[in-house]
Amino acid sequence: MRNKEYILFDLDGTLTDPAEGITKSVAYALDHFGIRADDPGTLYRFIGPPLKESFRKFYGFDDEMALKAIEKYREYYRAKGIYENRLIEGMDDLLRELSEDGRQLIVATAKPEVFAEVVLEHFDIRKYFRFVCGADLHGPRISKDDVIVYALDRAGIGEPSPAVMVGDREHDVIGARKAGLDCIGVLFGYGSREELQDAGASLVVETVEELGTVLLGAG
Repeated sequence: MRNKEYILFDLDGTLTDPAEGITKSVAYALDHFGIRADDPGTLYRFIGPPLKESFRKFYGFDDEMALKAIEKYREYYRAKGIYENRLIEGMDDLLRELSEDGRQLIVATAKPEVFAEVVLEHFDIRKYFRFVCGADLHGPRISKDDVIVYALDRAGIGEPSPAVMVGDREHDVIGARKAGLDCIGVLFGYGSREELQDAGASLVVETVEELGTVLLGAG
């Protein structure tokens, strides 16, 4: 992957570990419906996929309920959850090294773009990214597929071969493949090796250090 000029990064689970903020925000939203989530670990599955999809899939919400749940989720997330987050260890150094190597770095996240900007600024890593591309708060750009296409368009990448996606969930891999991109799956996020491989990841790495070797090493 040394020859990839453009590197698209997922945010949640890839650049940062947002588990505390996201699970608390989901629990707050569920509480509005009288649903108590006593084990935050059961809510990790919300990290990565679009919220509407997750509320429908995991709790059987219809569209109206899912939209209300998202509204309540964001009520907590805007005030507190967005900062209940941590930068993945070693990621700042990797982003700096890639930037110094002349790579063009882009964030492609299903998180609303306005929130992604806040998170990146909070951790002082916004400076490494040429573009930050996320979902619209109220649609129509919501899915990871749409975000990746939007990111490629914004960056003026017409031919996908010089670009690669880096992410921790199947949505990253599937969206990248639909756009004609290779995708590196990372295991320091919230997807399993099986999930990433079954989705068609070009490569799966376990650590930030291994990711750096793949992106900066020879070959």
